[in-house]
Amino acid sequence: MGSDLQVVMAQARRCFACREMDYVHVLGAANGNLHAQVMFIGEAPGRLGAARTGVPFTSDQSGLRFQRLLQAAGLRREDVFVTNALLCNPLREGKNRSPRRREIANCSGWLKAQIKLVDPRLVITLGGVALLATRLIERHDFDLRRDAGRAQRWFGRALVPLYHPSPRTVARRPFAQQEQNFRRVGEMIRLGRRLIIDRVS
Repeated sequence: MGSDLQVVMAQARRCFACREMDYVHVLGAANGNLHAQVMFIGEAPGRLGAARTGVPFTSDQSGLRFQRLLQAAGLRREDVFVTNALLCNPLREGKNRSPRRREIANCSGWLKAQIKLVDPRLVITLGGVALLATRLIERHDFDLRRDAGRAQRWFGRALVPLYHPSPRTVARRPFAQQEQNFRRVGEMIRLGRRLIIDRVS
């Protein structure tokens, strides 16, 4: 499976389809366990985070908060696979900006390849961009506000939409509530896939 990842990495690193982008192509062994049962999908590598370190959700505030949320779920970084809807860092005047829809679409093939490669039982999206990216792979009507923390069927597995751990998210989802959502996900994971799917509404 490692050789399959090398193939996807090599193909992705030849992609320069988006303008106004820092082409960091964050994908590799540092993303996590290729046999993980749980995959997290964020938005994009941050200028002070993964775009600098090459590891999703590290170094910046979002990364530090993500580590706390993983602990709340009872998960270890080495047991999960972490990626982003975009493999590169979208910039405007040298600062992070929100990805554009066409950029999310351009990168959706790489995201689909990662999901097929890892084949997780549970995919957890972090924020609206990641949720949109999954919709481009297989159509769904999940809504972040309505469905945050709920497991639902998607692409032959379970999907749980959660809020992004960015400090800016606090206005829409207090951090204590995000921790509660992660604890619930951790409980679902410990119950096993059958119960996750059975609880899908």
